[in-house]
Amino acid sequence: MKRLSTILVILIVVVTLTVGCANILDGYFYLITPHVAPPYEREPVEQISVSDIDEFKEILINMVIEHETEAQILYHHFGNEDIGAEVEQVAEQIMRYHPIGAYAVANITVTATRIVTYFEVDVVIEFSRTIEELEEIITVVAERHLMRELLDAMGHHTEQVVFRSTLQLTEEAVAEKVRQLYYENPSLIVMLPFVTLESFPEEGNDRIYVIQFGFIYASAMMGRFSGMLSLYIEQNAERITGDTDPLRLLSLVRNLIASIEFEEGPARTISVHGAQNFSATAYGALVRGRAVGEGFAMAFKALSDEIGFDNRIVLGYLDGLIHAWNIVYLDGYFYHIDVAMSAVYGLEKAFLKSDYEFEAMGYEWDRENTVISDGPLSLGDILALEEPDYYEYEYPYDDTENAEGNEEVYNEQDNQAPDEPVEEPQNPTYETPYEEPENEPQEEG
Repeated sequence: MKRLSTILVILIVVVTLTVGCANILDGYFYLITPHVAPPYEREPVEQISVSDIDEFKEILINMVIEHETEAQILYHHFGNEDIGAEVEQVAEQIMRYHPIGAYAVANITVTATRIVTYFEVDVVIEFSRTIEELEEIITVVAERHLMRELLDAMGHHTEQVVFRSTLQLTEEAVAEKVRQLYYENPSLIVMLPFVTLESFPEEGNDRIYVIQFGFIYASAMMGRFSGMLSLYIEQNAERITGDTDPLRLLSLVRNLIASIEFEEGPARTISVHGAQNFSATAYGALVRGRAVGEGFAMAFKALSDEIGFDNRIVLGYLDGLIHAWNIVYLDGYFYHIDVAMSAVYGLEKAFLKSDYEFEAMGYEWDRENTVISDGPLSLGDILALEEPDYYEYEYPYDDTENAEGNEEVYNEQDNQAPDEPVEEPQNPTYETPYEEPENEPQEEG
């Protein structure tokens, strides 16, 4: 029995050695060692030496501007002041009152440790804005610069623009500037945006202003609308004919009348100028072919800018309803022209009119801040230039292009009146040729 036990032990040892050697020869073996975590080592930070609190403050501001998050400042100080409280106060001031600090910083932590003859101040800055956002801040020093930057932002349908300026801006003032740019540049700005304004800090001479523009369509879609509007302005401008300014102006107005339908429904429901409604835009008038008075005026202004006429939009009222039209400079004088009403009632109704004539027809506007319109030309004068023989005889007025159907009033042979009496023309009456437009599906943005 003892001998058998000895043999079994020898066999187990042989098998174990054989298998173990085979695993080693095959490259399979395990070596287990305990894991020891390396000691934490702080990333080295820049060390900067300063000698007073003003230098410390300047370093802190530069860190904020450069979007640096950590630094170690060696404050060589030999006074008795509480340096810890002093540097914390500086950090608080930068976060509250410095434009970049108020705009971009979430928190600044400063820890002061005395090292014999100096203090070691560790600074950690947490930012609420990215470095890219800081790089997008535009410095504005004058109002004309501000207007140029606002126009560029709206022309590209940017949703937000950030300025740093000493100009004292309010939300109302910025909204008025945006409104002014919109009506002066209908070919660049498709719709008048909503405007909101934030300032950092809330008070002070030097501030950062965040201006946000709101549209009912996404920025990319507004860009598509803008591209289409530019194309239609170019195409319509190519249709203008005439070898003099009066004839070109008449051609321009006629083309607008022929290509745009007056929308009576929206005209009675839109209650503010600059509403984000296609009917009140140059895009609605030229691309969609339907507009209210403001849309006609914006399209007229856009095309006038394209071909070189001095054209200004007038915001006012007609018979108590909100309305818009244009004042145009022609041969040394200003004239009122309402293309929408000319489309509804005929050219004679509202083409080349004076202040007095427009007031008599029920128009209301801010006359104190509008140029005086008192030019001597009339529609008949331009028609006479277009057709020199048009007024050789006294024909009753007819607004058709070729004046077809007019009967002669005088005998061509002896320049005498014909034997039979000619009935005197009655004063024309003007009736709206358009019926209430049917409901139609809304266009998708």
